[in-house]
Amino acid sequence: MTALTLALKAPANRLAALGNAIAEFFAGISEGQEMARRYEELSRMSDAALAARGLTREELPQAVVHGRIGR
Repeated sequence: MTALTLALKAPANRLAALGNAIAEFFAGISEGQEMARRYEELSRMSDAALAARGLTREELPQAVVHGRIGR
């Protein structure tokens, strides 16, 4: 009986791990899309508008990745 119980738990754990991996994959895609949207939004701003947020054009990639976007 114990062997049967262990055999039934292993696939469930693998299935849960697969489900978590898939969820993380799609969360990563969503995060990447959001970062691209923020970058595009900031890159369309003038240098003066960026400066008002405490940013330079050269800092945009790092600001987007690290979430350092002043308002």
